[in-house]
Amino acid sequence: MPSTEELVELLDPATTALLTVECQQGVVGEDSALPELAREARASGALARVARLVAGAHLAGVQVLHAVAERRPDGRGASHNARLFRAAERLPVQQLSGTRAVRIADPIEVAEEDLVVRRLHGLSPMAGTDLDALLRNLGCRTLIVSGVSANVAVPNTVFDAVNRGYTVVVPSDAIAGVPADYTPAVIRYTLALVATITTTEDVMACWARPRRAAAGPRIRRV
Repeated sequence: MPSTEELVELLDPATTALLTVECQQGVVGEDSALPELAREARASGALARVARLVAGAHLAGVQVLHAVAERRPDGRGASHNARLFRAAERLPVQQLSGTRAVRIADPIEVAEEDLVVRRLHGLSPMAGTDLDALLRNLGCRTLIVSGVSANVAVPNTVFDAVNRGYTVVVPSDAIAGVPADYTPAVIRYTLALVATITTTEDVMACWARPRRAAAGPRIRRV
């Protein structure tokens, strides 16, 4: 883990962005297409910590982005080249554009200033979307990655961000996967090799340091 001083410098609100990955109703909500993952995200406290990070980012003036996976009702443009995609097509809950399934899940609050990045294909919110361009236009150098799942989307996001030159920070208690013991293993043996591993508490402590007050965000639902 980095020292407090190193983490404070790394998480400068002016050059840091917080990304939530697939924290949507159809993934981690009560009517999830993946109930085991949804239960783990909530039982572990990971989803609550994502919400806490989002609230802290809003107060600190850190840009928040939400990555949402969805598909068109006709399936056009969706990926079919992996077992995961084919299985998703048969699930009783579909992540259809414009439906409740692709809204950001409680208890995460979405502010007017937040950006929502939607994708129709692939495994990562960074590949084939506007995310990279948005981050660069925002002056982002450090990307905090949170959400689900530690099995697929989170590692893909971390790798893609590192490959594009961002410094990535992963709050280890704000991501979840299945089974439960897989998440600490992937953090220790994979993500720790390429990202700075920290905790929600340490991120919040950095943002709580005195700074010029900013206008509070307006909250909305997406």
